Amino acid sequence: MWGIELQRESEVPLKRQLYLALRERIVSGRMQAGEALPSTRELAGAIRVSRNTVNEAYEMLAVEGFVVNRQGAATRVAEGLVLERPPDAAAPEDDPQPASYAADFRTGQPDLRQFPRYLWQQMMNKALREMPAALLGYTGPQGLARLREEIAAYLLRSKGLSVAADHIFITAGATHALNLIADLLDEDGKPILVEDPCNRGMLQALANRGHAIRPIPVDASGLMTDRLSGLSSCAVYVTPSHQFPLGGILPAGRRAALIRYAREQNSFIVEDDYDSEFRYFGDPVAPLYAMDPERVIYVGTFSKVLFPALRIGYAIVPRRLHQRWRRLRTYSDVQNPPFEQAALAELLHTRKFDRHLAAMRKLYGERRQRLLSSLREHFGDGWRSWGDAAGLHLAVEFPDVYLTMLS
Repeated sequence: MWGIELQRESEVPLKRQLYLALRERIVSGRMQAGEALPSTRELAGAIRVSRNTVNEAYEMLAVEGFVVNRQGAATRVAEGLVLERPPDAAAPEDDPQPASYAADFRTGQPDLRQFPRYLWQQMMNKALREMPAALLGYTGPQGLARLREEIAAYLLRSKGLSVAADHIFITAGATHALNLIADLLDEDGKPILVEDPCNRGMLQALANRGHAIRPIPVDASGLMTDRLSGLSSCAVYVTPSHQFPLGGILPAGRRAALIRYAREQNSFIVEDDYDSEFRYFGDPVAPLYAMDPERVIYVGTFSKVLFPALRIGYAIVPRRLHQRWRRLRTYSDVQNPPFEQAALAELLHTRKFDRHLAAMRKLYGERRQRLLSSLREHFGDGWRSWGDAAGLHLAVEFPDVYLTMLS
């Protein structure tokens, strides 16, 4: 009857299959308003199912208002349910298959094969086993207290940065932090000043929040702070420890000039410290945040030192912005899942994070030297590398050729 064919081996119950088939006929106009549905006995016999199956399908249609039931009368199609068929949408393209390369030169990609999965599994099992029941509920927008304390301890021992744990806010990575910051600093249409060139993903994250973006050029030493004179802004986005993509370290004079500018404008500096853990000669560069904690919002992430799918980052936020940050986070996605936070806190506490980081720094440093040796072998002296010996990429300049980034 009506060409209804039920798939008896399907995981979808027969009653729902029948309901879906009848609903499709109603909204497509193949069954007209006021048209009577066959009796349950008639339809059950025609499609070889029990009357209970048909009754339940009819009841689903009635509950949702597709049909009208009246005692002693036939079940009829309700009024006003026909939907015109939309224009055929273009068929989705198949996902392109990843190409096979002899070398992958995408920037900022950690070697995920080196991640200590068994160790992480131990940390996750411990977190699940020991987590108090209270932490399985809503724990607030700031993140687990223990993780914030361990991040503060790590920043002190690794970068000499002294910060109170209650100034640290856990995020779902650096991009999430920038989205929150863009909303936080939205002020009378003032633009955000950004390095030019800069990370396109971060640039898009800021632009997607509706901010006007104004580029400020960089040179081998980072942001050219002399170009800030006379400009109004709500914030300046910088990567002072390892400028992306050219690799320069913002010198002390420019750091001081940038902070003076922010104070004069009553604006903020957004410091994206995306990969300064990987510095191959000397100690890590001190964060700009240390020079003025009330003007600098520091953004850190574990995506490159552990694995991107972890989706844990953090922001160190000036106290005057704490309440607004909590409100924004509460009404966006509330909080990060607790188990990964607890596992990461344990990894930091045991210093196993530090040992993994040291091993990866050694590995990436060796790969960087091999890449530089290959460039010398193939191009002689006809090129120069830019920036500091740090991070997961380097910039290479060839004479009379575009600047090229190699990962």
